[in-house]
Amino acid sequence: MHSNIENIEVKELTNPQDFKVYEVSYTKEGTTYRKKVTKAMNVVKILIYHREKDAFVLVKQFRPLVYINLPDKAIRYELCGGREDKTGLSSEEVAKEEVLEETGYKVEKLEKITTLVTGGTMTLFYAEVDESMRVHNGGGLEDENIDLIYLPVNEAKTFMFDESKPKRPGLMFSFCWFLSNKCRNI
Repeated sequence: MHSNIENIEVKELTNPQDFKVYEVSYTKEGTTYRKKVTKAMNVVKILIYHREKDAFVLVKQFRPLVYINLPDKAIRYELCGGREDKTGLSSEEVAKEEVLEETGYKVEKLEKITTLVTGGTMTLFYAEVDESMRVHNGGGLEDENIDLIYLPVNEAKTFMFDESKPKRPGLMFSFCWFLSNKCRNI
């Protein structure tokens, strides 16, 4: 599906409505610096282990932001996850909704791995699933076009260093956490 993406058009917006650009100035050792920044949103990411398949459930999708900078790396392998933009929901509740939406698995129990500071925060969770927890086929919202990938645990180390498969550091961090903390328990 993703390799068939066509008719990509990029145009610069002169007055974007969704993002505010700020200028931050600060002084260090008598020199004033100015930087343009946008406010980042907090996100949740979930490392999902499929017990029956002895595999990680990853999502693979086209990322327009990556396309702008690295067109040949725009189809990226990721942890399931999303923005914490749902009012009144905790990070854990958002994470459970994202797992259901993107992968089709209904999880009741999550284990918090840690919270990383990226631009906002990235709260990492761990979940285990099996086919009895499948509610639907996943795929995300209509405009997300998510493919599910089942990566065998015994291929995780090789995958982490395979530069032909674009991925974010949070995914690799989560794999390292799993291999250090869970691998011998499974």
